Amino acid sequence: MTLTPPVAATRAHSFTRHGVTVEDPYAWLRDPGYPEVTDRDVLGYLEAENAYFEAQMAPRRALVDRLYEEMRGRIKEDESSVPQKDGDYLYWSAFETGGEYRRWWRRPVAGGADELMLDEPALAAGKEYFRVGALAISEDGRVLAYSTDEDGSERYTIRFKSLTGAATLDEVIPGAAGKWGDTSIEGTIGNIVFTSDGRFLLYGLTDEHWRTRTIKVHRLGTDPATDTILYYEDDPVFSVGVSETSDRRWIVLSASSHDTSEIRLYPADDPFAAPILVAPRHAGREYDVDAHGETLFIHTNDTDPMWRLVTAPVAAPGEWSERIAPSPHFYMTGVECYRDFFVVEGREDGLDQIEIHAYDPAAAPRRIAFPEASYTAGVGDNPEYDQRVLRLGYESMVTPGTVYDYDVATGALEVLKVQEIPSGYDAARYATERLTITARDGTAVPVSIVYPHDFPRDGSRPLFLYAYGAYGHAIPPGFSTGRLSLLDRGFAYAIAHIRGGDDLGQQWYHDGKLEKRANTFTDFVDVARALVEQRWTSAGRIAIAGRSAGGELMGAVVNSDPDLWGAVIADVPFVDVLNTMLDETLPLTPGEWPEWGNPIEDAAAFHLIRGYSPYDNVRAQAYPPMFISGGLNDPRVTYWEPAKWAAKLRATKTDDNLLLLKTNMGAGHGGKSGRFESLREAAEEHAFVLWQLGVDS
Repeated sequence: MTLTPPVAATRAHSFTRHGVTVEDPYAWLRDPGYPEVTDRDVLGYLEAENAYFEAQMAPRRALVDRLYEEMRGRIKEDESSVPQKDGDYLYWSAFETGGEYRRWWRRPVAGGADELMLDEPALAAGKEYFRVGALAISEDGRVLAYSTDEDGSERYTIRFKSLTGAATLDEVIPGAAGKWGDTSIEGTIGNIVFTSDGRFLLYGLTDEHWRTRTIKVHRLGTDPATDTILYYEDDPVFSVGVSETSDRRWIVLSASSHDTSEIRLYPADDPFAAPILVAPRHAGREYDVDAHGETLFIHTNDTDPMWRLVTAPVAAPGEWSERIAPSPHFYMTGVECYRDFFVVEGREDGLDQIEIHAYDPAAAPRRIAFPEASYTAGVGDNPEYDQRVLRLGYESMVTPGTVYDYDVATGALEVLKVQEIPSGYDAARYATERLTITARDGTAVPVSIVYPHDFPRDGSRPLFLYAYGAYGHAIPPGFSTGRLSLLDRGFAYAIAHIRGGDDLGQQWYHDGKLEKRANTFTDFVDVARALVEQRWTSAGRIAIAGRSAGGELMGAVVNSDPDLWGAVIADVPFVDVLNTMLDETLPLTPGEWPEWGNPIEDAAAFHLIRGYSPYDNVRAQAYPPMFISGGLNDPRVTYWEPAKWAAKLRATKTDDNLLLLKTNMGAGHGGKSGRFESLREAAEEHAFVLWQLGVDS
């Protein structure tokens, strides 16, 4: 192993757009055969960076191991979910002690033995990467459909299993779309839905550019090559997916971009019937739909970015009548219908709220009260339409995840489960606050912070600052067991709820995208400077982290304010923004134009993106210590973005601070699969932060 950092070759490459010539000497790091990566020079560079990473981290392996054991010790090895009733069965998932992957179980409500539906450890055996993307169970409970990804590329394969015997059914559907992230058992998850008679499965299919533009219908027992195309989306900016209404009478086919949606309803018992178009797409209008009897409940932003609820007859879906008007303080994020009531979720001044509404408009809604001043809460898995008790989830920065049942009739909250931390946890050792910091343009930016109860406000302690700030994705003030390894070493940990997310409503999101993108970056810097001024920490004692679009944030702020940061974690960072948005052959580019702008056709968008794109703005200056990660099979942020960025930083920066690039050669956007393998990656990043800030004891 070598302690000499790799030096990537430069090869002349340039392009001209809107009268500007852009030099890109590291463009060769994109393998021309992508998504197959076989170029020896490309692989050689990535492998050299990985070897350098291992050499630099070798003296810290004891610290990594210690952090890993701490983190693992806080996880209940035989963790299981709380069983939930759906029809004739109770469903749950569980890990076995030492298990990387879960098993999915059910048991008849009437009594009987536990039934193993899906054995992830068996399916994952011998594989470097494995992830379940979607699960669906036929209405009669006889067939399970599931999709898996075995390399991190997010191209899923759908398989079927008989739940009345041990057989796996023969048909296999490759190239399906999935739902990246965790899964749970519900009526439908991700992009697969059974018809009510269980004879057909509707699914999304990815194309050669990783875009989901096709919905197909598969008849069980037939060759998938003969599957019928139900819908094809002509506009590459839009993607499509399928789900169900809460009463399972309708299959919902959604076509959506980042800012526009269009929904069709198909009878759940006849997917080939003429669909009901709820409302044609109109630029900037988003909506989603649930149903109660012959009435559609439509949650929409058509008149206000705080959203409202309208209703319409199934027979006349375009005749919208306002049921709940938009509120300047309550941001309505979702509506779910049940037989005797409907639920409205949202955030009031940034804090999660859950309201129970009767169908009688004259009846006042009831808001569920929670015990802390700062928390995150939401409706959990409630698969039955005739739901009398709602399953809820709750946590805060000091309160571990809690599962409640809420009795809708009485208003009583029953604790079913509190996240167990086997190595021990005392909430009294920590404190949390919600701060408000004024950004440079006068905007009040909320910040959630947690810290040891004896934390001195004298600027002497390190602080870890996290943010995302894109796509209208809010970062809730939730609980983290991994975070305790920093708090117990004297850190404060803060989440900056910056513009670009929708923490304070959809306008908060709009104020951090397109021509207002710079607000995201300056909000983050202004939060950090204010935390220094308030003596939470000091300049150079701040570790920062962001992932994907949050990695773009990291790239922007190390260019603009490098002296503030003592260590930087940039995971799968979207840093080559200009080149990516100029390449419409890449998986997500056309669909991303509403978020970032289209620099191909719009000169103003070109100049704007070029002005902040982290890769394009690397310059000769001192940079803080940096840990950059990528995934060779990542279709969202392609591997060459972090690779090019690291290469350019190495060649340009004027300091001797450590720069590490780690590329997962068998994974994608989410890093390694398996609950403990992903913990080890977190331990490496924590070790890097402690090392660079001198808190590694």
